[in-house]
Amino acid sequence: MLRSIRPFNTWVSPQRLHGIFTDIDDTLTTEGAITPDALQALADLKAAGLTVIPITGRPIGWCEPFMTGSAGMGWPVDAMVAENGAVAFARDTDPQKPLAKLYQQDYATRSANMARMREIAATVATKLPGVALSRDSAGRETDLAFDYAEFDRHSPETVQQVLALLQQAGMLTTVSSIHIHGCFGDFDKWQGANWIVRELLNRDLAQELDRWVFVGDSGNDQAMFQHFTHSVGVANIARFVPQLTHLPRFVTQGERGAGFAEVARTILAGR
Repeated sequence: MLRSIRPFNTWVSPQRLHGIFTDIDDTLTTEGAITPDALQALADLKAAGLTVIPITGRPIGWCEPFMTGSAGMGWPVDAMVAENGAVAFARDTDPQKPLAKLYQQDYATRSANMARMREIAATVATKLPGVALSRDSAGRETDLAFDYAEFDRHSPETVQQVLALLQQAGMLTTVSSIHIHGCFGDFDKWQGANWIVRELLNRDLAQELDRWVFVGDSGNDQAMFQHFTHSVGVANIARFVPQLTHLPRFVTQGERGAGFAEVARTILAGR
């Protein structure tokens, strides 16, 4: 099936590219950390005048240090969309102003959903002993995430059991390269990308898809693969291909951060 995805070295960059969305885990990162070549790629894309937006299943609290620089060097990006599209940090054009934190749901809705999610997490813990919330869950505000491949290791059968429990509770579900996600709300990365482009740029992403690139690697990237004209999978997507309904149009030679850096070099060479 991977053979049906074109090699990225056959991709032709559009002349007026606006920007790039990218997944984080196993796309920008390698072994859990962003690699120097991927971080430099972000900086080079930003310096070239492109809008750069990571979009992730990670929690908004996890993202904040990378936006502020408190985790070391701040990432050179315009915004970071978290929790599969539900919430984001965005930079003001004035660097002296603080980050803006944006939500798609109001406070009352988020509070009610949080109470429901605590009950569902308890149900999963009771029915599936050994399945635990992701270690980054303290920073989550709009979804649940269970670890199946970051620190813990669970079988595909267990992943399906978790998904079934979340879906029975009325949650929308998706699976990243490391976590199983459930949320209340119509959130996925595609919906979140459209939202942040409206909020940040006052533009309609769906009307200019030929001017944007998306790079990802796993199941929760499928909505982006489905819609983006220029969708790219880093090479490690190969392990998820049998499980995916929607595939990227292109695939890099490199895996993870090296694959993202490959995409950036090609974009910049075509400008």
